[in-house]
Amino acid sequence: MRPLFEQFNSLGRMLQASAIRYKQHPAVIFHHQITTYEQLEYLSNQIANFLLDKGIQKKDRVGLYCINSPYFIAVYFGIVKTGATVVPINLLLSGEEIQFILSDSGAKGLFYFEAFENNIHLIRDNLPDIKFMVVIGKSSIDETIPIEKIIKDYHPSFKIPEIDQKEDVAAILYTSGTTGYPKGAMLTHRNLLFNVNSILQVLKIDEKDIFLTVLPLFHAFGATAGMISPIAVGAKIAAVPKFAPVEVAEVIKETKSTIFLGVPSMYKLLSDLPDEYNSHLSSLRFCISGGDALPLETLKKFEEKYKVLIYEGDGPTECSPVTAVNPIGGKRKIASIGKAVPGVDIKIVDDNGNELKTGEIGEIVVKGENVMKGYFNRPEETKEAFWGEYFRTGDMGYKDQEDYFYIVDRKKDMIIVSGMNVYPRMVENVIRRHPAVAEVAVVPAPHPLHNEVPRAVIVLKEGETVTAKEIIHFCSKHLGRHEIPRIVEFVPELPKTPTGKVLKRLLKTGIKKFYE
Repeated sequence: MRPLFEQFNSLGRMLQASAIRYKQHPAVIFHHQITTYEQLEYLSNQIANFLLDKGIQKKDRVGLYCINSPYFIAVYFGIVKTGATVVPINLLLSGEEIQFILSDSGAKGLFYFEAFENNIHLIRDNLPDIKFMVVIGKSSIDETIPIEKIIKDYHPSFKIPEIDQKEDVAAILYTSGTTGYPKGAMLTHRNLLFNVNSILQVLKIDEKDIFLTVLPLFHAFGATAGMISPIAVGAKIAAVPKFAPVEVAEVIKETKSTIFLGVPSMYKLLSDLPDEYNSHLSSLRFCISGGDALPLETLKKFEEKYKVLIYEGDGPTECSPVTAVNPIGGKRKIASIGKAVPGVDIKIVDDNGNELKTGEIGEIVVKGENVMKGYFNRPEETKEAFWGEYFRTGDMGYKDQEDYFYIVDRKKDMIIVSGMNVYPRMVENVIRRHPAVAEVAVVPAPHPLHNEVPRAVIVLKEGETVTAKEIIHFCSKHLGRHEIPRIVEFVPELPKTPTGKVLKRLLKTGIKKFYE
């Protein structure tokens, strides 16, 4: 079979082909309602026609702030069909952060789900580039267009323009690096089609499979593995908007889902369900875990309870994102992210970019046509992110004699909360804005469910008093839920180097140990 990226020059063509081949086949199952491939194609075409009517052209950016649902998928494909670029918005972000992403990307339009109207209210006046907004549901914001009007007024057929597969950007996904400032990773149609092609070879899926997609579709893993990949082969997507273990188990049972994609905290909560749910997951062929290391205790408990294997994999947003996975049905190595997926080259290098020997720990770098075009409007950061053709992941690891890769640490100064990246500098910048705070350092603290949570260590200004609860409340106004420190400690001073740099490694080993 010809590679996906040779069959289709764009994601829109891919959906179009699946809609022709699997016309009445269910594409999305959502709250007991079925959207067929034909219906999904029609809806995405109506959205594309609406965008053209609003003046959206190739290379324009359009924001998408929506829960997992048929609407997210239809809007995503409707945007990319026009040659424009979709900018998915993380649902956990604060209004300030959403405003930054929409402004930085220069988005000209926005589709949003009704439940998020309050955040849109807060930032609407600060988004002069946004020419139109479409609500999925109901809205009280003036001039907002209900998506029902698009369905009523626009034609369900659309002629997809010529797309330059290697150059035209399908999606900009915002992520951060060592600076802590969000950067938009530009993923082209070629990047995503290439990565999906690799995933299809590894997972060996077909139209009979049913993906339980509760991973957020704004996330690279959820979008590529849980949305685009099943659509490529005519499989079904059981879309769940929010993770709740009982609900997920019941949807798996009702839909007879065959593949579950999750992060470690999801497997932990599912494994803690009462025994009456043991048979609910019996339809699953396998599970995939990514986003963070899966604790051995969680893996064993889940597999013993549900009699289904979990395969670990990995990959950063900038790589579309899947770079490695344990071979499905093949040799699985616990604690390993597996082997490089087809078409992807992974190396371990030293600080000068020189390849290291088997077993030696260094930075994991990746080369392949899945690797992003670059960071949007950030040429210097793009240049710094590469060793030649290899993308620097920021992860430290090694490979064994059989070319299985292992991650041992993160070079980038980040905290991972249930698979979501939290960047300490961003949290610190917010806390420093509190009038009582003189200095702050944010480091990870272990957590039994989320793996890590942010821990803020604060030095107050002389004569000032403030409680941990007040700091947390202050953060809640400016940060996403996953970024808010769960632990706040006050100290007389922060440990520093002679040049004034905070020694976070000492804080990570225990604040009491340092001050004793």
